[in-house]
Amino acid sequence: MKQTDFVGGFAKGLQVIEAFNAATPKLTITHISATTGLDRATARRCLLTLVELGYARHDGKHFELTPKVLRLGHAYLAATPLPRLIQPHLDALSEEVGQSASASVLEGTEIVYIARAAQKRVMSISLMPGSRLPAWCASMGRVLLAALPEVEARAILERSQLHALTPFTRTTVDAVIDECRRVREQGYAVIDQELELGLCSIAVLLVDARGRVAAALNIGASASQIPAAQMPALYLPALRRVQAALRPLLHPADIRSDSPTA
Repeated sequence: MKQTDFVGGFAKGLQVIEAFNAATPKLTITHISATTGLDRATARRCLLTLVELGYARHDGKHFELTPKVLRLGHAYLAATPLPRLIQPHLDALSEEVGQSASASVLEGTEIVYIARAAQKRVMSISLMPGSRLPAWCASMGRVLLAALPEVEARAILERSQLHALTPFTRTTVDAVIDECRRVREQGYAVIDQELELGLCSIAVLLVDARGRVAAALNIGASASQIPAAQMPALYLPALRRVQAALRPLLHPADIRSDSPTA
């Protein structure tokens, strides 16, 4: 892209929006400036612009986003057929196995949920389309990373903030790469309480008829009810059926341009 085509003010506004998250839903100008690296005056102008447009509100000290921001994410979901294709299959899968099922895509160092069918809550946070999790310690992230050329997967991991979320979390790039190699060989990923204590999950790729990766599909369960070692025997056949059913339905237009290739 030509430098003259880059709109710096727009980019800064997006940086400000992305500074808000579940841990910090309310932020001051100082916090926004520190988080984004923008100077205070620029952060202030961006925030006041968002307030004027209805995307944020201000109580005199703190700023927080309003529900209007959901329009931005809804535009992607409405314009992309992939979530609509997947959702009925997720619903049926969740009913069949009696567990929550989800689909996500890789976005930078994170996975972004694009569809979900929840049976029971197994995580401390509520997951829904648009939710994000670190790719390196999530089962869907592992299969998506494993589908990339190893040099690309390593580059993503080196940009990630690897740290121990639980005593079971793999916290080095080499350890995650080694696991990705196993995932690539066996065709699925199992996470045993690496993301959150008490949670295990299993994931596979969703690919089109030409083998291009569209998304990842997973089933999550309570580790106290379903040990991770039992997940392939219990859930992999059902995941494979959904994988096979969706394969002929997926087309190039359904797939993100930056999706990895299997």
